[in-house]
Amino acid sequence: MSNPSASNVPLLEMEGIVKRFPGVVALSGVSLKLHAGEVLALMGENGAGKSTLMKVLGGATAPDEGQIKIDGQPIHLRSVADAKKLGIALIHQELMLAPNLSIADNIFLGGERHGWGPLFKLRQREMNQVARQLLQRVGLNLPSTAAVSTLTAGQMQMVEIAKALSLRARMIIMDEPTSSLTLGESEQLFSIIHQLKKEGIGIIYISHRLEEVLHLADRITVLRDGKNVGDVSAKNATHDGVVSMMVGRQYMHRFPDRLDELSSDESLVVDDLRVPGAPFGVTFSAKRGEVLGFAGLVGAGRTELMECIFGVTPPLSGRMLLDGQKYLPHRPSDAIARGIYLAPEDRKRHGVVLPMTIAQNMSLPDVNHYAPLGFLNRKRERQVADIEVKRMAIRTPSIFQKVVNLSGGNQQKVVLGKWLAMRPKILILDEPTRGIDVGAKAEIYNQIAKLAASGITILMVSSDMEEILGMSDRVVVMHERAIAGIVPRKQLSEERVASLMAGKMTA
Repeated sequence: MSNPSASNVPLLEMEGIVKRFPGVVALSGVSLKLHAGEVLALMGENGAGKSTLMKVLGGATAPDEGQIKIDGQPIHLRSVADAKKLGIALIHQELMLAPNLSIADNIFLGGERHGWGPLFKLRQREMNQVARQLLQRVGLNLPSTAAVSTLTAGQMQMVEIAKALSLRARMIIMDEPTSSLTLGESEQLFSIIHQLKKEGIGIIYISHRLEEVLHLADRITVLRDGKNVGDVSAKNATHDGVVSMMVGRQYMHRFPDRLDELSSDESLVVDDLRVPGAPFGVTFSAKRGEVLGFAGLVGAGRTELMECIFGVTPPLSGRMLLDGQKYLPHRPSDAIARGIYLAPEDRKRHGVVLPMTIAQNMSLPDVNHYAPLGFLNRKRERQVADIEVKRMAIRTPSIFQKVVNLSGGNQQKVVLGKWLAMRPKILILDEPTRGIDVGAKAEIYNQIAKLAASGITILMVSSDMEEILGMSDRVVVMHERAIAGIVPRKQLSEERVASLMAGKMTA
């Protein structure tokens, strides 16, 4: 089969796109090309303009200047419906599916097939049959009548692709498609993308995972501060070269240096602790000043274990020691009182209060300290917020900025800063850099290394293999809610960790 991308006329051209918002130029003369059967990776730090550009392409936002062409012909997108009619499909990072409906109903939601007659009855049998064909096309072996609420994140991603194909999409925009997928689900997604390429469908792929992009993409377009800064062939690109384009400066190290020798002082001892739903207990210890990584597939039980340590869920049995003293939290406030803090996986729902300011978020976990007489000491709140904003290098016009207006990386720094203000003994970080660009990741990594060097013990849950290998002093690998192995830094390798994650206990 000949490659559809061989045509000289691009499937899509965006030329000189400008978009202004009050006080901000979000896009300044951005251009982009996509050929049929091509995977184009769109990269840039948070705030670089990627989302705005895709909203323009998806018909959600009208550009102030510039032109869009499909097959060399100028088009005008007045709405999302216009974009869909032209074969442009956008799959959001937060999947837009109705969990209470079936797969078939979701695929045809908003475009249901009706019969004739006064009742305009749905042609449900026909929709189920077409949905089955679409599911077969994306390799999802499930009945079209299955409720979406019963699917995994990877299966939902396939339903979104099937939905795009039902609209006869010629180009599909995928925004951080693997952010919540297991390794196996990611591989399945990549296989589907390769198949879509063969069918002549163009893919615009947005991701912060550079290794993934270098493996999957044909070309990489980089945005910085709302402008094009580079367009390179993926086969000629390097990790550090792309990052340097994104951040606008020479990129030297992905991860900070770590000490080879660990302290012998045990900060936390977990002995035969059985988490609800686990087959048996887990045992490990964390040293003072150690970054102890926790690796595992989605559902391996890492988050549940961290919540047990933090007092969200009481264990069924076992014991814990903190600095040699018995530790058994019945609620998070017990853990906080002992100096154990959790930065949760979903920072927007559980880590910060988005409508509140940075200063208010900083004081919130320890509000009694700021109000000993019942009245909040705003001066003390501002002083602490100023200290943490400087320490964490949070990019903000002021401590009175609402957290909702910050980038993902800066929101994560607020989460860390509010706990650091309380001088933690142990800091639990659950997916600390999910959805954060590479520049902000490097800053978070440096902060984690500094915290560990100051004697704080870090328990770090991560699904990013590079992050686990690059930041951890030791790695606890979990499989089906049990510990498959604990690997010291000198023995760490992707193969060894991946093997243990798959349940091979003797890797």
